[in-house]
Amino acid sequence: MARKRAVTTQVGRDAKTGRFIPIKDGNRRNSTTVVETTKRKGKAK
Repeated sequence: MARKRAVTTQVGRDAKTGRFIPIKDGNRRNSTTVVETTKRKGKAK
């Protein structure tokens, strides 16, 4: 049986509305956005 490992991904989020946005926009407008690193379950390789 294969083990599952955590895979981290980055997600951009608007701080005012809470909506998801592209990471590129999040890095450009960093006064009103947050780039979060989240863990997702993934398949072991």
